[in-house]
Amino acid sequence: MPYRPEHLAHFKTLSQLKPPKVLAAIGWMIIVGVALSVAVLLFVPWMQTAQGRGQVATTDPGDRAQEVSALVSGRVERWFVRDGQHVEAGDPIAQIVDLDPDLLSRLAQEREQVLAEIAAVQQARSVASIDVGRTRQLLAEGLAARRDFEQAQIKVADAEAKLAESRAKLNRIDVQLNRQSAQLVTAPRTGRIQNLNAAAGGGLVSAGTVLAVVAPERTERVVELYIDGRDLPLVQVSGPVRLEFEGWPAIQFSGWPVIAQGLFDGQVRAIDPTASPSGLFRVLVEPAPAKAPWPDQRFVRLGGKVRGWVQGRTVTVGYELWRQLNDFPLDFGPGGPTATSVAIDKAAANTSAQAK
Repeated sequence: MPYRPEHLAHFKTLSQLKPPKVLAAIGWMIIVGVALSVAVLLFVPWMQTAQGRGQVATTDPGDRAQEVSALVSGRVERWFVRDGQHVEAGDPIAQIVDLDPDLLSRLAQEREQVLAEIAAVQQARSVASIDVGRTRQLLAEGLAARRDFEQAQIKVADAEAKLAESRAKLNRIDVQLNRQSAQLVTAPRTGRIQNLNAAAGGGLVSAGTVLAVVAPERTERVVELYIDGRDLPLVQVSGPVRLEFEGWPAIQFSGWPVIAQGLFDGQVRAIDPTASPSGLFRVLVEPAPAKAPWPDQRFVRLGGKVRGWVQGRTVTVGYELWRQLNDFPLDFGPGGPTATSVAIDKAAANTSAQAK
């Protein structure tokens, strides 16, 4: 039965009630808001992401900060560099002197003596070899005894043993001289002095003591992201990643990367097969080809903090909210993306193309 105003004649009190316009407006706002929320949950696309934190690093061991150590024991006599100074490969860093200032001169004299011994032994061996040949001939003619021939051979063997011993002494002396020549510590590569061990300047140092740290200035950078194992199935090699570098202004919407600003593109280079001690998995991210380059190394240096979002498939906002409330992994559910998510992926791709 249709509603008519005269029906309220039987309800006089009800007909006299008039709700305030403010309450009516609020009621309509609630109804519209609920309808919009339902529409957003059911139809608005959302890109799933696995968030992680990490730092800027490099995969080449030669591009990492390198410690310069003393090769011999002694005392640091002179520093050739200062903190923050640029150095080329082979530039001197420190001069180390032995505790015995006359060691080099004594080693040189001892070497000359051993060389003289070697020359004398070689001469004696030559004479003994000639004596062996002469005795062999006399023995064949019956003019010498076999004992004389054997004694001559013994002399040659003794000369060979003394020669080997003298050469061993010479080798030991050369090794000591080479070690002493390593007292000049040089830079292993081009870079900048990051730290000097000031404590080594006034006291004794032993072989292996770190004297300085040389950090490279130009490196091939990657990003180390640490991802929760729950989200790791989303991460695939060559998968897209969005990066936010420390100190670089950015506005991030993980679900709508099209409207994000100040972020840079990368792609997954490798995934560690085992977890780190913190329980997270390390993911290496390299710059994405055909995309805007990362900030210059003046602004993003090795060790700088990074936040990253590994992008996955596109789903509805309602699905993503339901998944997070239930703490499900990103790839929850059997099979691949549903038909709805595939359609949403296509719509998001078209929207992204139109925005560009």
